[in-house]
Amino acid sequence: VQLQASGGGLVQPGGSLRLSCAASGFNLDGNTVTWFRQAPGKERELVASIKWSGGSTYYRNSVKGRFTISRDSPNNTCHLQMNTLKSEDTAVYYCAAKLGSPILSTLWDSSKYEYWGQGTLVTVSA
Repeated sequence: VQLQASGGGLVQPGGSLRLSCAASGFNLDGNTVTWFRQAPGKERELVASIKWSGGSTYYRNSVKGRFTISRDSPNNTCHLQMNTLKSEDTAVYYCAAKLGSPILSTLWDSSKYEYWGQGTLVTVSA
């Protein structure tokens, strides 16, 4: 089982990036994929989450209206479209998969996730 995260890079404030999380070795259908991020000196935090069956989504307040999480079922891949990026979005972004459809409180608990990608660095700077 592997999650491969990609798409990070350096972008100016106001710019956009699209992150991808490709799963191999297991089917995302019926499970939940979440993007977390961790900035230097800060705790890991939930960014956005999607329940593969049904497609319901959840976002942290600070990214609502700017970020969009989506599923590409034929390719077993999750995307995170990030627009209007701000310097405070700078972090290493990780994708994680949780078996099943957890309740909201569990979504926030990174220790509950079974599978993790390797992280991709997003730097927002002029």
